[in-house]
Amino acid sequence: MRIRLVLSALALCAATALPAHAAPAGTHLEGRLPSGAAYVMDVPAAWNGTVLLYSHGYTPAGSPNPARNSPGQAVLDHLLGEGYALVGSSYATTGWAVTEAVPDQLATLDAFTDRFGPARRTLAWGTSYGGFVTTVLAERHADRFDGSLAMCGLVQGGVANWNSTLDAAFALRTLLAPDADIPLTGFADQARASGAADALTARVDAAQRTPEGRARIALAAALYHVPGHNDPAQSEPGPGDGDARQANQYAAVRGLVQLPAFRWRQEAEHRAGGNPSWNTGVDYTALLHRSPLFKDVAELYRRAGAPLSADLAALGRAPRVAADPDAVRWMRGTSVLSGRLTDPQLSIHTTGDALIPVQAESAHRRAVTAAGSAALLRQAYVDGPGHCTFTTGETTAALHALEHRLDTGRWDTSAGSLNSRAERDDPAAEARYAAYRPAPHPRPHDLAHPGDARP
Repeated sequence: MRIRLVLSALALCAATALPAHAAPAGTHLEGRLPSGAAYVMDVPAAWNGTVLLYSHGYTPAGSPNPARNSPGQAVLDHLLGEGYALVGSSYATTGWAVTEAVPDQLATLDAFTDRFGPARRTLAWGTSYGGFVTTVLAERHADRFDGSLAMCGLVQGGVANWNSTLDAAFALRTLLAPDADIPLTGFADQARASGAADALTARVDAAQRTPEGRARIALAAALYHVPGHNDPAQSEPGPGDGDARQANQYAAVRGLVQLPAFRWRQEAEHRAGGNPSWNTGVDYTALLHRSPLFKDVAELYRRAGAPLSADLAALGRAPRVAADPDAVRWMRGTSVLSGRLTDPQLSIHTTGDALIPVQAESAHRRAVTAAGSAALLRQAYVDGPGHCTFTTGETTAALHALEHRLDTGRWDTSAGSLNSRAERDDPAAEARYAAYRPAPHPRPHDLAHPGDARP
């Protein structure tokens, strides 16, 4: 039986820790860092010398914030059985917490070393917002890691994320609520953000009841690149079933309005000291035509008997949103990637992700290529709906492919190889890696391209 060692007292000057030896049957350790962040560590008795530092996804302000050291229990149990040590922290705060997450994760590594001794190999890995945190760790603290695995990561970075979120909300307000005074940025508090979210959600719900309204929702979804099959609970639409794809997009757009576009934005704006995103100078006609979803939008407008050109003209005429320069500087300084990798990174993504669309990977590849690090990055794609909906086998296959690169100096990340690894680790689940190349991100923004559009 694993010995459970639970520590909860806060230390003032050092992380809470136990005497420096692992229990023979394995150790489960919980404690707190000086920042107040919780941490959790699981170390098997037959530790293989590799420690995995897990960065968890976005936790909304006010939500429970436990420490996490894996994407889920099944993955944790599998990797402990293979001899890996797994560690991670809660981060000291919730929300857009990169300024706390990075030092708290490094402090967790320090606490692990103090408790169990130096690791033979240290890998950073994380999901969703944690994939972004993982990549920041890999770029800015390469001396602490041998490699990294970003899963369903927000690897387009903060500015691109908030710009794309603004684009979708701007299109919805302009086309569905032109007579309503619904602010899109500059929220003083959560109450104002929630009021704006609920007001625009009501317009989205009403629009879904008419053909023209559904076409307009699809337009906003196309600007954000919301796929037409984005939740495992949805039936997969057939090739010619545009109505089913739109209905699936509506569910995702509604969620985008309810949470990221307003409530989560308010918390990020508070940290940044203002609005860090803009749409000044954006050509929405060009943006729509570059979207992989353009044909669906055009067909829905045709069937509704509504002129797409008129709505695009309305978007072109609508007053734009300017950014606060100081907020942009804060977001660029804390939350925009440079693309400079020192060690190998594997990034995996589902093709049907509506929260962080798979085009985020194109933005990351653009930055890494410009920074001269392309040989260190590989990206692989799971052909399935949902955000971070990897099976246990798909997750561990990616980790083992990264280790293969570290062991041999060669990448082996073809869909066939990854599926073979996944089926070996998780025979009961279908392995879904597939050859895939995402469309370009609608508005990439990174430190490797100094000519990026400015607010």
